Amino acid sequence: MGLRLREICLDCPDPEASAEFWAAALGYRVTDRDEEGVELTGAPGVPTILLLRSDDVKSAKTPIHLDLSSVGTTRDEEVARLESLGARRVDIGQGDDVSWVVLADPAGLEFCVLSGVHPPEPEPFEL
Repeated sequence: MGLRLREICLDCPDPEASAEFWAAALGYRVTDRDEEGVELTGAPGVPTILLLRSDDVKSAKTPIHLDLSSVGTTRDEEVARLESLGARRVDIGQGDDVSWVVLADPAGLEFCVLSGVHPPEPEPFEL
């Protein structure tokens, strides 16, 4: 295949608040900012996150969200850490008997923290 995921673009009402949260949550760093948004960069080979200013973010269900899994910690430890960074729990109708926790960042962008430790990185392959 000739394509690779390069960036994840998220519309948000307050890119600065979201950038501060996501940089701390994922270990990314701010690499660019302007009046339209903020760019976050992680480790080499990991997609960049672009937080783009939008006043019309959510009218119903968020159209895209991130599913995160822990690396070296438990789901509940990560949820507690993310809440200490400003995330809040969100009820989107998921019920009580699910294996994930739905949270929102300080600007209201929803995401999930899944149960189970993230598996090791897969070996590269060619088609």
